[in-house]
Amino acid sequence: MGGLAYIERVRLLPSSLSATLVPEPDNRYLPHALAVTVAGEKLGYVAPEVAREYWDAVQATASTVVCQARRGSLADHETSGVELLLDCSGFLAPV
Repeated sequence: MGGLAYIERVRLLPSSLSATLVPEPDNRYLPHALAVTVAGEKLGYVAPEVAREYWDAVQATASTVVCQARRGSLADHETSGVELLLDCSGFLAPV
């Protein structure tokens, strides 16, 4: 997950936390938009190429999808722009 618009919010978070995936079916820019929120505050989006893998399952889930997360390292940011790493393995595995 990344996004310069949200970088300052992410950097204020504890190093480990729980994040919620929220589908945005009406997002006109990302057809499979999965917003990442913490305590109801949007912190960015799952990368489009990854969101496509999880979209159907997240959209079909009647309950809230929560993933464990941790802030990315400086190296993560410098090499990929990723600020928050999500572990959704407890939710599902992509097909």
